[in-house]
Amino acid sequence: MNALEINALYKSFGSQAALEDINLSIATGSRTAIVGPSGSGKTTLLRMIAGFEFPDAGRITLDGQPLVDAQTQVPAHQRLIGYVPQDGALFPHMTVADNIAFGIVDKATRQQRVAELMDSVALEPQMAKRWPHELSGGQQQRVALARALAQRPRLMLLDEPFSALDTGLRASMRKMVARLLSEAGVTTILVTHDQAEALSFADQLAVMRKGRLVQAGPPIDLYLRPDDEDTALFLGDAVILPAVIENGWAQCELGQLAVNDEGRHGPAQIMLRPEQLQLVPRVPGQPESNGSPARVTECDFGGNTCTLTVELTAQAAGGQARRSLLVRSTGMHAPRIGSEVLVSALGNAHVLGRQVAR
Repeated sequence: MNALEINALYKSFGSQAALEDINLSIATGSRTAIVGPSGSGKTTLLRMIAGFEFPDAGRITLDGQPLVDAQTQVPAHQRLIGYVPQDGALFPHMTVADNIAFGIVDKATRQQRVAELMDSVALEPQMAKRWPHELSGGQQQRVALARALAQRPRLMLLDEPFSALDTGLRASMRKMVARLLSEAGVTTILVTHDQAEALSFADQLAVMRKGRLVQAGPPIDLYLRPDDEDTALFLGDAVILPAVIENGWAQCELGQLAVNDEGRHGPAQIMLRPEQLQLVPRVPGQPESNGSPARVTECDFGGNTCTLTVELTAQAAGGQARRSLLVRSTGMHAPRIGSEVLVSALGNAHVLGRQVAR
């Protein structure tokens, strides 16, 4: 059963279309991440679900109950939806305990419930009497999450909740929040600009662009099989090559590569992720059947991994400039700048949905 159903949602601000024909289903207890460039409509969509904004047209249903349609507009405070904004938005005049207890109606169990929630988000009992300005950024976000969970929400909305945290704390907070929400069985939607965060957090990934939902599905599917070049590049580094497809094979500047779409024929674009490319030293005078000759021109060292730029040394067809490719390598075995190498590909190349004329 799907907890949330969004059908044909439209929203404009004046003459500017913010959302156009948004359709999305979110399964009960799952985690969905919505990503896209600034201005793509992510936060507007989240505010529609929360009830802070209402659409011009369309329908939103939660657990079978209409929240918005042609006859219904349930206000935000009646939706039982938890919301954690980017800055936590704690009440500065309330202690940690009072912030968390804000949405708890039953006074008899309030103190016990606050203690349970503080424990669940790894806040020490002595922090209950602290004020928000006495907390670190990570602690404030945990208080905000506990306050949202206090209402036992049917749906949790997270709007860039980790963006103000440093890298190490961000990763640990993301894991803690994912575990906590999974254990509570709370259906969750995360809006983020961080593609790596979305890929690791979500069961379902939804990509928005210019107010439209361009692709949705399991993160690994979108990463390895994006519909178009823009989505491919938005979700990470990608090697995009022109090719001619025939009988499940692509003929391109890296030679002949197997593709994942046997039904396609003719000119197309193919995609490889940099980690699919491997390099071996080029030995002068030996056959080059193990790959295409190239030279390492740049090395972006990142410790355990590094990103290399290699330039194919064979002259491209039609006198075109030699192509540069990104290759992901382990830091220990990365070849030096200037090294002569052979480039080959692992696994299948992905045929992008948009064919190109060559």
